[in-house]
Amino acid sequence: METTGVFDEWSAYAKKKALLARDIDLEQLERGSASKIMAITGIRRAGKSSVLMLLAQKLQVEGKKVAYVNLEDSRLSGKGTLDEILKWFGEDGFLLLDEVTSAHDWGGWLSRVHELLSGRLRLIVSSSRKGLSMPNKPLRGRILQMEMYPLSFREFLSFKRVAVEKTTVGRGRLEKAFFEYLKYGGFPEVVLAGDETDKVRILGSYFKDIVGLDIAEVSHQDPSTVEAFGRYVLQSTYFSASKCLNFFKTVGHKIGKEKLLQLEKYSEAGYLFFFTPIFSHSIKDKAQYPRKAYCGDTGFYHAMGSKAGFGRLYENAAFLELRRRSQGRHEIAYWKNKAGLETDFVLMRGSDVMEALQAVYELDDAIVKKREFGGISLCADELKPKRLIILTKDKAGEMKEGKHRVRLVPLMDWLLE
Repeated sequence: METTGVFDEWSAYAKKKALLARDIDLEQLERGSASKIMAITGIRRAGKSSVLMLLAQKLQVEGKKVAYVNLEDSRLSGKGTLDEILKWFGEDGFLLLDEVTSAHDWGGWLSRVHELLSGRLRLIVSSSRKGLSMPNKPLRGRILQMEMYPLSFREFLSFKRVAVEKTTVGRGRLEKAFFEYLKYGGFPEVVLAGDETDKVRILGSYFKDIVGLDIAEVSHQDPSTVEAFGRYVLQSTYFSASKCLNFFKTVGHKIGKEKLLQLEKYSEAGYLFFFTPIFSHSIKDKAQYPRKAYCGDTGFYHAMGSKAGFGRLYENAAFLELRRRSQGRHEIAYWKNKAGLETDFVLMRGSDVMEALQAVYELDDAIVKKREFGGISLCADELKPKRLIILTKDKAGEMKEGKHRVRLVPLMDWLLE
């Protein structure tokens, strides 16, 4: 098949594929493309392709010229593929390029075409590699990024057709759905799979794909080494290269500290893990203290055999929701004092601390309660955040801790706000 036939095939497929709606502002993508290249980034299989197809369908209904092409198609591996797409599509309309970083010289091509055809050709692209959101010099200032994550809890309920009801029975259904959401995560294909064995199998294949395609390939490391790194991080609340190096020595892997730091960087670039620094005004402290490790989807913990308790799952789900809502507008860190008292999340906008949050599964234990309230209270004394929130299993209301008022809200309800 000639490449133009491949382009026709993908565009026709995108415009007729039956898809479930996502909580994504398609109008924002359309508006932004008038002056910038709009880029959807995020973990592999989170639904970026579906959003591009939903946008293609919307634009087609509105009578606008639009085409969609998936550049991971093995038939489109030539050096001149992007130029061939442009010849096929023309110089005006909406061109949606999925996994654009798979194409040869994608950065130079996007920069050149955006400069030459600005105001006529609207480019909306996607990639599961963070290079799209951290481009080389020619693209800087030309791209607006939208980060995508696996389904939010609200989207999960929509996919599962579970209504939010205030009745006792309705609350029971929500809690059951929430347990499934924490255990198996929010990848659309996993959510729609009926059998639990299938869910685990799909998650396992995703993990290996991300390790092989988005980390090992880019970092030039053996996939088995990257997978061992991934399994280590899944078991670790905090990440430090020194401790990880000791782990690799015990399992017989030969790897240097510098390469471990590269794996940390590339695994975050592939959205498999996120590493949040300690709050500090000192760059040295941020570099030296261990980072807190979070997974790109809570389902990986169960699927990959990690013994993560509900406390870890609660904290990870809260972190992903904060990232989803923030869209890069806030920096996220954790706070810790010399006595070891901690606050899970501190949200900053510039030098202003906007929020401090704790995620706690069980707040009935007196020792846990003292530790969690003490941590957020001391954090508030130092940083003066505008809001204090403790996300809980089932406690709601407001409490006073010292001179601070702390809002208590069940995590499940906070995810639906």
